[in-house]
Amino acid sequence: MTTRLLKDVLPVGNGLNASTVRNHLCQVAQRLDAEAESHAGFLSGCPRDWGKLPKPRKPLVVGIDGGYVRDRNDKKRNFEIIAGKSFSIGAPTDTRRFGFVQKDDCHPERRLMAHLSAQGMQANQQIFFLSDGANNLRELQFGMYPESTHVLDWFHITMRLTVLMQYAKGLQASDPETGSKVSALLESSKRYLWHGNVAAALEHIDNCSMYCDDPKLSYTNLKSLQKHLDEMYAYIRNNQMMIPNYGEMRRYGELVSTAFVESTINEVIARRMAKKQQMQWSRKGAHYLLQTRTAVLNNELQDKFASWYPGCTIDEQSGGAMAA
Repeated sequence: MTTRLLKDVLPVGNGLNASTVRNHLCQVAQRLDAEAESHAGFLSGCPRDWGKLPKPRKPLVVGIDGGYVRDRNDKKRNFEIIAGKSFSIGAPTDTRRFGFVQKDDCHPERRLMAHLSAQGMQANQQIFFLSDGANNLRELQFGMYPESTHVLDWFHITMRLTVLMQYAKGLQASDPETGSKVSALLESSKRYLWHGNVAAALEHIDNCSMYCDDPKLSYTNLKSLQKHLDEMYAYIRNNQMMIPNYGEMRRYGELVSTAFVESTINEVIARRMAKKQQMQWSRKGAHYLLQTRTAVLNNELQDKFASWYPGCTIDEQSGGAMAA
């Protein structure tokens, strides 16, 4: 489709075909990827001098989430794409996206640091990281920035609790007394988590497991409920350092959910990679497409071409055509 469109609007010869367009796109993506990889994965300078820097702007908010696309080499499996969005609290319209496929030769911390540096991040600027608590995302955030605050996305907590509440309703239909106790404990654990009381929430979830560990119960989905309770307990315990007082944060107007990142996942991968066309991708192909896709969404691809080819100028009035 791209090749046909170019032949309709530009005086190009028959030598232009889909493979040529794909190869050129791959070359651009490789260059963008190399620039991101060349960036240091840590803050430059001495920590003693960071306090002498000019007063920073308002905090940056960075939301990170994962999406899945079909694996071309193993058609029964999917692989994960990491994508995110960042913006300054004082300028929410100035947003930037990033995305990558975490491979053996990928350095996520370098990419994230290059992304934040391009947005004007200072070493003494506060950053709020919001994520779903996945192990790879948690490892990416911690240790790379000393002034950062890490928050577990409230949306993902409520999503897991909603699943448990559905199981509790089924248990209540089978065994009203035990089901009522489990439902009440789950509701209480949700309130405790909202107010940052992790210890009480874990105790209530553990009590739910104790009530469900009764051999007299005849609930058909009991094993599945026990499995989800164990997973919920481990999820909260592993991410307890990222669970703040959400109610207090909300009262001060701070973000507690990565709903804005969900829209980024749709922007970056849904149309071409997941929800509409159900295409199959190699890890390298998906990674390269993400580099060009985010560069277009960030309105920085034209600036990149201008820096790569100093003898060329970009005429925005003529649709971005380049002229010598």
